[in-house]
Amino acid sequence: MKTLEHRLAAGAVLAPGVYDALSALLAEQAGFDALYLSGASIAYTRLGRSDIGLTTYTEVEDALARITERVSSPVIVDADTGFGNALNTQRTVRGFERAGAAMIQLEDQTFPKRCGHLDGKTVVPGAEMCGKIRAAVDARTRSSTLILARTDALAAEGLEAALDRAESYLDAGADALFIEALRTPEQMRVACERFAARVPLLANMVEGGKTPVQSVDALAALGFRIVIFPGGTARAVAHTLQAYYGSLLQHGSTQPWKDGMLDFDGLNAVIGTPELLAQGRRYGG
Repeated sequence: MKTLEHRLAAGAVLAPGVYDALSALLAEQAGFDALYLSGASIAYTRLGRSDIGLTTYTEVEDALARITERVSSPVIVDADTGFGNALNTQRTVRGFERAGAAMIQLEDQTFPKRCGHLDGKTVVPGAEMCGKIRAAVDARTRSSTLILARTDALAAEGLEAALDRAESYLDAGADALFIEALRTPEQMRVACERFAARVPLLANMVEGGKTPVQSVDALAALGFRIVIFPGGTARAVAHTLQAYYGSLLQHGSTQPWKDGMLDFDGLNAVIGTPELLAQGRRYGG
């Protein structure tokens, strides 16, 4: 199996957002080369809450472990701020690496952090974030476990400050960079001109967010090598469930939704129930 590093060397990687083993399995079956475990989507689906720093290290680690046990695709995991200081960050990196992460994303927001496309963000001093990145690099046991450094400084300090922070994070040992919530195609171009030839640069596509949504081909042409659609999965599921529950309440039956859902056998085929039962029979008495 190719590592994420090998896939990045071959071209731009499109990683859809996932939040549990079923969403990860469906994304892998669809043919994606990598997956993005979205901290926001864990908050949406596990807590029914906003992405405002409510999720914990153990909740994300648990979701990651369940996903990597089920799929073989490389997983990029959102580790928020590392869930604390540099020592907390080291614990996070060690735990997420054990749980199967291919790339671990760390950001420079203060705590409690919030979604990168919400207003009111603040960031820690650049030197503090550089210390976290060095701590993360020291904590990992495999060089193939990549560290992705995200800066949210554009909203608080402006584009030039965000680019300078990204430069310092690269010097601190980050393997890839993520400049969050770039506002315009021009800002995206400037970021790529500075970094794309030297390091994988991530583009975050949030439907209704601050960054113009573009296709992976258009973003790859600019120079981005990682493209994520982190919350689209949860938004699509929420939209579908609103319609499903509304129909069930109105009609008292799922019959009107028959052509829009999998039946019992169909879902079992997707999740591999026949194969699992056959495997179990090999160990039967």
